[in-house]
Amino acid sequence: MQKPISRRQHGFTDYSYIPLALALPKLAGFEEEETATTLTRVLAGNILASSLFTRAEWGLFKKLPFKTHLVLDVAVGVLAASSPWLFGFAKNKAARNSFLLLGAFGIMAGTLSQPAEMLHDEE
Repeated sequence: MQKPISRRQHGFTDYSYIPLALALPKLAGFEEEETATTLTRVLAGNILASSLFTRAEWGLFKKLPFKTHLVLDVAVGVLAASSPWLFGFAKNKAARNSFLLLGAFGIMAGTLSQPAEMLHDEE
């Protein structure tokens, strides 16, 4: 059985997601796809905001319970994975596959993390 991701590992994953999402249009070659490029910025900003506000070692403002953060990660992952069809860029293979990757990344981070490993004031 897979060992759950610790909260500290989750923070590293979140802060790694941000530059990856921002760099994907150039790395994968879909910079001309304006909607997809803008959406990578929106996704990166969302992850940054939720990370900064999460009650965890790596959160700066510590307002958002970690369990809520995990739910948001899964929701953003589902949105990212469905974005090529929702926003009309599914025919662009590079953009579509990049968003499927971002979606899988978010869903796995949210579902494989250990929600029980929380600060005592997060319940």
